[in-house]
Amino acid sequence: MSVTAAERKYLRDLARRYLDLSRSPVMAEREKLWYAHNELRGPRPMVIIELGGFTPELMPASQCESDLAREIEWNLLAPIVNYEKVGDDKVISPYYAVGWQIHLREFDHDFQYRHGEDAKGRTLGFQVEHPIKDLERDLPTLKHSVFRVDREATMSNRDAVAEVLGDILPVRVENFSLCWHAAPSGKACLLMGMEDMLVAMAERPDAVRALYDFLTDDILSFMQWLEREELLTLNNGNHYTGAGSYGFTTELPKGAGSPARLTDLWLNMNSQETVGVSPAMFADLVFPSYREIARRAGLVYYGCCEPVHTIWLDCLSRIPNLRKVSVSAWCDEDRIGEFLRGSRVIYSRKPSPNYLGVGSFDEQAFAAHIEKTLRAAKGCRLEFIFRDIYTMDGDVSKLAKAVKIVRRLIDQVWLNP
Repeated sequence: MSVTAAERKYLRDLARRYLDLSRSPVMAEREKLWYAHNELRGPRPMVIIELGGFTPELMPASQCESDLAREIEWNLLAPIVNYEKVGDDKVISPYYAVGWQIHLREFDHDFQYRHGEDAKGRTLGFQVEHPIKDLERDLPTLKHSVFRVDREATMSNRDAVAEVLGDILPVRVENFSLCWHAAPSGKACLLMGMEDMLVAMAERPDAVRALYDFLTDDILSFMQWLEREELLTLNNGNHYTGAGSYGFTTELPKGAGSPARLTDLWLNMNSQETVGVSPAMFADLVFPSYREIARRAGLVYYGCCEPVHTIWLDCLSRIPNLRKVSVSAWCDEDRIGEFLRGSRVIYSRKPSPNYLGVGSFDEQAFAAHIEKTLRAAKGCRLEFIFRDIYTMDGDVSKLAKAVKIVRRLIDQVWLNP
């Protein structure tokens, strides 16, 4: 938990750069735009390129050796580099966040993962040993998740960071444990594997209902424990609230805000694993779990890579606190545009990552791809979230070019048709 004198000086200089940017007129304007956007009164679509897998291509070599110093360096430098080399609508806020050290052992099971390397030596792919081999036989033996918080370690980490830069940047403790937790289908797939899960939906629907009931109880148990232990923190500002988007809103908290309650928070949900399930089967077997969990939150962001147009009418449109829905590269853009037009749900577009992540940058094809979205989403509230880009193929300049093209087309097609 210690840093060297040289690391300390470097990190403090970096913190001052970070603070100066956070106080800049650019950040003030972006924050204003985000609040207006999320509250359905924004003047233009927002644009985000999530750094993700290609970040090492963008970042300079680390100047630190100790673990704590490298962590602080990354958390300060990534937003600075993003501002300088990407120029999207991300905001830099004038504080440093450390996470509650919450230890979650899902289903009290030791999952065994076998990772495989890709051509660049990255371990992106994996295989997991699933504990459920036969759903009806094994479900009664399934245990609920166990969890605990290490308050002492959390505060020790906060104090260690504060000792380095606390007189420059306030250090806050925040809770990141729910960012991707409320996804029953992902947990079903973890327990069974996708093939067995989908076959069971067709052959043993009652057992699948029982499984989703179990998963709902398990997820809610963790969420309610966080609330009882006063571990929840508000995510209504510059917080990651769903598949790349941000939570700026004055609509939350719904109560006093201290201590935070589930109804004061954004909740991120998705069901990517059921993309091969019919809308009727999704409504019957899967959606009741999502609806039960979603109603506990203040606002909901739904979806990731899965197409949502087939389940909008009978399912997603019935989530009253839904504010954003992911419109992925596999979604029928025109159809979901018709559904969302004039609604209080934001069209959160995920353009295809291929234009930026594969080969040279075909600016003309990329522009056509973006223009199609702008026309499909006319009359909706729109944001662009670029995700799942794993490499720049050595050309990071594509990022800033892409942002400029999107903004030019927003001016030409969206604001001045």
